[in-house]
Amino acid sequence: MKAINKVLCRTYQSGFKLAQPFLPYREPEICHSLDEMCRFIPKGKKALVVTDAGLKSSGVLDLLTQALDKNNIPYAVYDKTCANPTIFNVEEGFSLYNEERCDLLIALGGGSSIDCAKAIGARAAYPKKSISKMKGLMKVRRKIPMLIAVPTTAGTGSEVTVTAVITDSEKKYKYTLNNFTFIPTCAVLDPTLTFSLPSRLTATTGMDALTHAVEAYIGRSTTRQTRKLAKEAVALVFQNILKAYKSGRDFEARQNMLLASYKAGLAFTKSYVGYIHAIAHSLGGQYNIPHGFANAVLMPIVLKKYGSPVYKKLHRLGVVAGVSGVTDTDKVGAQKFIKAIERLNARMEIPSTIDAIDEKDIPKMARHAARESNPLYPVPRLMGTAELKEIYRLAAKGESQ
Repeated sequence: MKAINKVLCRTYQSGFKLAQPFLPYREPEICHSLDEMCRFIPKGKKALVVTDAGLKSSGVLDLLTQALDKNNIPYAVYDKTCANPTIFNVEEGFSLYNEERCDLLIALGGGSSIDCAKAIGARAAYPKKSISKMKGLMKVRRKIPMLIAVPTTAGTGSEVTVTAVITDSEKKYKYTLNNFTFIPTCAVLDPTLTFSLPSRLTATTGMDALTHAVEAYIGRSTTRQTRKLAKEAVALVFQNILKAYKSGRDFEARQNMLLASYKAGLAFTKSYVGYIHAIAHSLGGQYNIPHGFANAVLMPIVLKKYGSPVYKKLHRLGVVAGVSGVTDTDKVGAQKFIKAIERLNARMEIPSTIDAIDEKDIPKMARHAARESNPLYPVPRLMGTAELKEIYRLAAKGESQ
């Protein structure tokens, strides 16, 4: 990256950090059951439940609709959200919202369902504006319909964030919408709703939460609060992810992973993410690769690529995770932490490479990743498209290439 571009990026990031204390961040109200959630819904209002086919077939959707029926809350269901929600999903859901004359949104699922519901809310607020014209920062200033997030995975943190990630399937491009209006009114953190999550998804969504915490901590726009939240989330993930992976009905482990996801979500909402996410988003747009899986594979590769600027912070995270020693040098402590991430991936059968990556697509994806991250993400070390291309190649072929 050229020197002038680096200066411009850092100037932009510094200005955003100075403005941070004055921005309207807030936290959703927390509920611990579906019945408790129903008390937040105004009498006589109709909900659009946004979910996916998997949750419908697993019976988790039935748990939600039973609670709504019990509390005499009318609803309609949109259950066609795909793994990386598309503009088509948003438009289809928005049409149903209007046809059914709904008043609020309930997102049931992982980040995909919650992001789709946020984007449907944006369309409700701006019925004459396309989603593509809302990408980027603070384009949705009008209040969206009441949004309740019911996460069934512990990883994305979407139940607390300002962000929605939507895919343009025609252009094979994934982009973010960032708006304070997207923060849900209420988040339901009920571990029993995650019991049916398969071990493979428990692994990748849990590593997604770890990625959020790590990127929030190592960036240059941290605060005392976000550093504290990120460290707490890292500790919770390392203490609980394998338990949840091995025993899906371990209530305490599932509860702690939900808490880790929530804390990491709070941290990265204010401190932002970095190149791991930017590259993962481009892979999701190009190949429909699940976001948590991409993050898990990319995390150790990108952390190594950052080099010495992250040693001290990664060492601190390694101590918190219980894998690095206080007396280790920063470099050794950081290396131990990265190695521990690789071991977690291996123990949960997450591969170290992404086979879908095609060399011919790398230049385009690198441009997308650079455009998303520079200047917005306050990364520890700035990289241009040439260095980002190297990361794609490492992810495709492994470090022994």
